[in-house]
Amino acid sequence: MPPKIRELVAELERAGFVDRGGKGDHRNFVHPNVARTVTIAGRLGDDARRYQILAVRRAVEESQR
Repeated sequence: MPPKIRELVAELERAGFVDRGGKGDHRNFVHPNVARTVTIAGRLGDDARRYQILAVRRAVEESQR
């Protein structure tokens, strides 16, 4: 079973990302040590898509360097 969007958001926030807002159900997360913005789309209770899971994992790894 894939994780929920709320779990990805919590993982980003634990890694130090800040939600810069977005339009509709999109959320844009930024981190001072990561060059790109991570966008998560979907309601908090929705299942996360594979590409969203991979994007979050890559961003968290990059933030720890």
